[in-house]
Amino acid sequence: MTPPTVVLLHGVGLDGSMWSPVAERLGDHMDIRCPDLPGHGVNPPAPADVTLDDLAAEVAAQIPSGAHLVGFSLGALVAQYIARYHPGRIVSLTSVASVCKRTPDERSAVLGRLAMAEHDFDATVRASLHRWYDGTDVPDDVVGRTERVLRATDHAGFVNCYRVFATGDARIGPHLGRIDLPSLAITGALDPGSTPEMTHRLAASIPGCRAIVVDGARHMLPVQYPSVLADHLIAFIGEHAHA
Repeated sequence: MTPPTVVLLHGVGLDGSMWSPVAERLGDHMDIRCPDLPGHGVNPPAPADVTLDDLAAEVAAQIPSGAHLVGFSLGALVAQYIARYHPGRIVSLTSVASVCKRTPDERSAVLGRLAMAEHDFDATVRASLHRWYDGTDVPDDVVGRTERVLRATDHAGFVNCYRVFATGDARIGPHLGRIDLPSLAITGALDPGSTPEMTHRLAASIPGCRAIVVDGARHMLPVQYPSVLADHLIAFIGEHAHA
């Protein structure tokens, strides 16, 4: 039996390597692809006018037909856009640590982080690492790898993609109800940015979407609890492997 193809999309300022702990656990069951998003990793920096539509179109063109799409944070917004506007390419959607329909206070907070990124990239990196890892038992060397990837990202390109992250939920939010694919939304109970409330909003917005909240997890769920996330993906994708 041919294993299902699973495409894992990373978050803003990161690259496909963030998925390594999860990919290692899925590799015996699935054909795993971890591409770098446009503007990240091996790709050229994102231009100032980049949009969620642009990111999704570039990624959709690379996805093998019939793949299961899993997106984390910014990658989740890209995945949702693909599920809505390029649904023929994929057979299921999983949103990991995704924002959804930010409230005015939540939007103000992320726009404040965008302003920080525009003027003080070093402070943004430090604040991101605190937000993602504080209080976890993730080893220092793993946190250090995340920091190196963030710092290696082109500053202007990071800001341009962070702007998409800060505004993309408003772009895709009104259209989530038109997604017609098996869908799963999962986040950490302690995620301060992609909160459990947002995951429940997402599940309520996408018809038939299931919501899971992982106890003790912060934003970097794929790094903090890769086995837990892998188990949920194996179960969910297994249900829809022949969709």
